[in-house]
Amino acid sequence: MALRDGSVQDSGAASTVGSRLLAGYRLLVAAGVLVAVGTQFANSAARNFSVGNFFSFFTIQSNLLGAAAFIVAALTPRRARQSFGLSLFRGATTLYMAITGVVFTLLLRGLEESLQTTEPWINTVLHYLFPLIIVADWLLDRTVRPLRTRDGLLFLIYPVGYLAYSLIRGPIVDWYPYPFIDPRPSGYGTVVVGALAVTVVAVVAATLLCWASRVDLGRRPVTGTGDATRR
Repeated sequence: MALRDGSVQDSGAASTVGSRLLAGYRLLVAAGVLVAVGTQFANSAARNFSVGNFFSFFTIQSNLLGAAAFIVAALTPRRARQSFGLSLFRGATTLYMAITGVVFTLLLRGLEESLQTTEPWINTVLHYLFPLIIVADWLLDRTVRPLRTRDGLLFLIYPVGYLAYSLIRGPIVDWYPYPFIDPRPSGYGTVVVGALAVTVVAVVAATLLCWASRVDLGRRPVTGTGDATRR
């Protein structure tokens, strides 16, 4: 009995150490992202610069949200990290960063000047490194609450709102953050096509992220993903 109690204590101690290391790693990553965004802000401020335009880039917004998710997860006790709200927030920011990485890689490479990520290391952190890290973090951290596929639809509220914001603000300031949501060259038809394509990718990615939250690295499905998991 004493031996068993000792094993439990050792396991608990190891879990505590691992949790602290994970928290430290998340804080370190979040700090790196904030430094990258802050450095780019300072560099842009030294030139012809619009604060509103800078913070209207999906890249900047998604990276700040991702950093916030890492900070919150790092400072939240292990059991509380299994809350539905935090899992939903982490899943959503993971999706946004995945969109950032995929869209930049496929559509925006070579446009760093107009995207205001001119320094190579900043571009690497915001468009490549952090997207990969946050997706890996979601897949590997098993403290996340299992999410249903329909929960993933909530992830899409922000991207849809971002598109509406960009299209409303664009004519007012005569500026759009990305070519594929700029209707001036070819009209709104091309914007609709581009938005639908990104939406399809986002829905598929959200579905996969929710599925991943219910599967422990392919070893065991996590049951009880209905309403009971919320209590």
